[in-house]
Amino acid sequence: MFRLAAALLLIIGLAAAPAARGQDAPLSKIEPVTVATDQGATMFTAEIADTEPLRERGLMFRQRLPEHRGMLFDFETPRAVAMWMKNTLIPLDMVFIRNDGVVAYVAENTVPGSLDAIGVQEPIRAVLELAGGTARRIGLRSGDRVYHRIFPGD
Repeated sequence: MFRLAAALLLIIGLAAAPAARGQDAPLSKIEPVTVATDQGATMFTAEIADTEPLRERGLMFRQRLPEHRGMLFDFETPRAVAMWMKNTLIPLDMVFIRNDGVVAYVAENTVPGSLDAIGVQEPIRAVLELAGGTARRIGLRSGDRVYHRIFPGD
Protein backbone atom coordinates (compact mmCIF):
# COMPACT_ATOMS: atom_id res chain seq x y z
CA MET A 1 0.00 0.00 0.00
CA PHE A 2 2.86 2.37 0.88
CA ARG A 3 4.52 1.73 -2.49
CA LEU A 4 1.30 2.48 -4.35
CA ALA A 5 0.83 5.75 -2.45
CA ALA A 6 4.47 6.72 -3.07
CA ALA A 7 4.14 5.93 -6.78
CA LEU A 8 0.96 8.01 -7.04
CA LEU A 9 2.64 10.95 -5.29
CA LEU A 10 5.59 10.70 -7.68
CA ILE A 11 3.30 10.69 -10.73
CA ILE A 12 1.32 13.67 -9.42
CA GLY A 13 4.55 15.53 -8.67
CA LEU A 14 5.93 14.92 -12.16
CA ALA A 15 2.66 15.98 -13.77
CA ALA A 16 2.66 19.21 -11.77
CA ALA A 17 6.31 20.04 -12.53
CA PRO A 18 5.59 22.07 -15.70
CA ALA A 19 2.95 24.06 -13.85
CA ALA A 20 5.36 24.72 -11.00
CA ARG A 21 7.79 26.50 -13.31
CA GLY A 22 4.94 28.68 -14.54
CA GLN A 23 3.21 29.16 -17.87
CA ASP A 24 5.39 32.20 -18.52
CA ALA A 25 8.60 30.15 -18.72
CA PRO A 26 10.11 29.84 -22.23
CA LEU A 27 9.36 26.53 -23.95
CA SER A 28 11.89 26.81 -26.77
CA LYS A 29 15.32 28.21 -27.59
CA ILE A 30 15.82 31.94 -27.19
CA GLU A 31 17.61 34.17 -29.71
CA PRO A 32 18.07 37.90 -30.33
CA VAL A 33 15.86 39.65 -32.88
CA THR A 34 16.40 43.29 -33.86
CA VAL A 35 13.69 45.52 -35.30
CA ALA A 36 14.80 48.65 -37.20
CA THR A 37 12.32 51.52 -37.51
CA ASP A 38 12.56 55.25 -38.24
CA GLN A 39 12.98 55.69 -34.47
CA GLY A 40 16.04 53.41 -34.36
CA ALA A 41 16.84 49.79 -33.62
CA THR A 42 15.23 47.81 -30.80
CA MET A 43 16.55 44.43 -29.70
CA PHE A 44 14.21 41.73 -28.44
CA THR A 45 14.85 38.35 -26.90
CA ALA A 46 12.57 35.94 -28.73
CA GLU A 47 11.58 32.36 -28.22
CA ILE A 48 11.88 30.53 -31.54
CA ALA A 49 8.82 28.56 -32.66
CA ASP A 50 10.31 26.54 -35.51
CA THR A 51 8.45 23.24 -35.14
CA GLU A 52 4.75 22.56 -35.63
CA PRO A 53 4.10 21.84 -31.92
CA LEU A 54 5.84 25.08 -30.88
CA ARG A 55 3.99 27.08 -33.54
CA GLU A 56 0.67 25.56 -32.46
CA ARG A 57 1.18 26.46 -28.79
CA GLY A 58 2.75 29.86 -29.37
CA LEU A 59 2.16 32.19 -26.43
CA MET A 60 -1.02 30.45 -25.27
CA PHE A 61 -1.77 30.59 -21.54
CA ARG A 62 0.93 33.19 -20.80
CA GLN A 63 -0.06 35.63 -18.08
CA ARG A 64 2.40 38.28 -19.24
CA LEU A 65 5.08 39.05 -21.81
CA PRO A 66 7.92 41.31 -20.67
CA GLU A 67 8.61 44.48 -22.67
CA HIS A 68 11.63 43.25 -24.66
CA ARG A 69 10.54 39.63 -25.07
CA GLY A 70 8.64 37.95 -27.88
CA MET A 71 8.20 34.85 -29.98
CA LEU A 72 9.40 34.42 -33.56
CA PHE A 73 7.36 31.91 -35.58
CA ASP A 74 9.62 30.60 -38.36
CA PHE A 75 7.61 28.97 -41.16
CA GLU A 76 10.86 28.06 -43.00
CA THR A 77 9.46 28.74 -46.47
CA PRO A 78 7.28 31.73 -47.37
CA ARG A 79 3.56 30.94 -47.37
CA ALA A 80 0.16 32.41 -46.65
CA VAL A 81 -0.09 32.65 -42.86
CA ALA A 82 -3.09 33.17 -40.60
CA MET A 83 -2.72 33.46 -36.83
CA TRP A 84 -5.32 33.54 -34.06
CA MET A 85 -5.51 34.31 -30.36
CA LYS A 86 -7.12 31.11 -29.07
CA ASN A 87 -6.15 30.53 -25.42
CA THR A 88 -3.96 33.64 -25.52
CA LEU A 89 -4.57 35.67 -22.38
CA ILE A 90 -2.75 38.90 -23.25
CA PRO A 91 -2.99 41.34 -26.18
CA LEU A 92 -0.19 40.93 -28.70
CA ASP A 93 1.26 42.84 -31.63
CA MET A 94 1.81 40.45 -34.56
CA VAL A 95 4.50 41.43 -37.05
CA PHE A 96 4.21 39.59 -40.39
CA ILE A 97 7.64 39.41 -42.06
CA ARG A 98 8.56 38.61 -45.66
CA ASN A 99 11.42 36.30 -46.60
CA ASP A 100 13.81 39.28 -46.94
CA GLY A 101 13.11 40.48 -43.38
CA VAL A 102 10.88 43.39 -44.44
CA VAL A 103 7.68 43.88 -42.43
CA ALA A 104 4.58 43.26 -44.56
CA TYR A 105 1.93 44.01 -41.93
CA VAL A 106 1.55 44.77 -38.23
CA ALA A 107 -1.60 43.68 -36.37
CA GLU A 108 -1.62 45.79 -33.20
CA ASN A 109 -3.19 44.86 -29.86
CA THR A 110 -4.87 41.68 -31.06
CA VAL A 111 -7.83 40.60 -28.92
CA PRO A 112 -7.08 37.90 -26.32
CA GLY A 113 -9.04 34.70 -26.91
CA SER A 114 -10.30 35.73 -30.36
CA LEU A 115 -10.74 33.02 -32.98
CA ASP A 116 -10.67 35.54 -35.84
CA ALA A 117 -7.98 34.89 -38.44
CA ILE A 118 -5.20 37.49 -38.51
CA GLY A 119 -2.92 37.55 -41.52
CA VAL A 120 -2.05 38.83 -44.96
CA GLN A 121 -2.56 37.45 -48.45
CA GLU A 122 1.10 37.40 -49.42
CA PRO A 123 3.85 34.87 -48.67
CA ILE A 124 5.24 35.34 -45.16
CA ARG A 125 8.42 33.75 -43.78
CA ALA A 126 7.90 34.58 -40.11
CA VAL A 127 5.68 36.27 -37.54
CA LEU A 128 7.12 38.08 -34.54
CA GLU A 129 4.73 38.34 -31.60
CA LEU A 130 5.39 41.14 -29.12
CA ALA A 131 3.52 42.51 -26.12
CA GLY A 132 0.50 44.57 -27.16
CA GLY A 133 1.42 48.23 -27.64
CA THR A 134 5.07 47.55 -28.48
CA ALA A 135 4.70 48.32 -32.20
CA ARG A 136 3.23 51.75 -31.47
CA ARG A 137 5.84 52.46 -28.77
CA ILE A 138 8.79 51.78 -31.11
CA GLY A 139 7.14 53.16 -34.27
CA LEU A 140 7.01 49.77 -36.03
CA ARG A 141 5.09 49.64 -39.32
CA SER A 142 5.02 48.02 -42.76
CA GLY A 143 8.29 48.48 -44.64
CA ASP A 144 10.49 48.37 -41.53
CA ARG A 145 13.18 45.69 -41.21
CA VAL A 146 13.62 42.73 -38.87
CA TYR A 147 17.08 41.20 -38.39
CA HIS A 148 17.53 37.56 -37.42
CA ARG A 149 19.61 34.66 -38.73
CA ILE A 150 16.66 33.26 -40.75
CA PHE A 151 16.54 36.27 -43.05
CA PRO A 152 19.02 36.59 -45.95
CA GLY A 153 21.97 38.84 -45.26
CA ASP A 154 21.75 38.50 -41.48
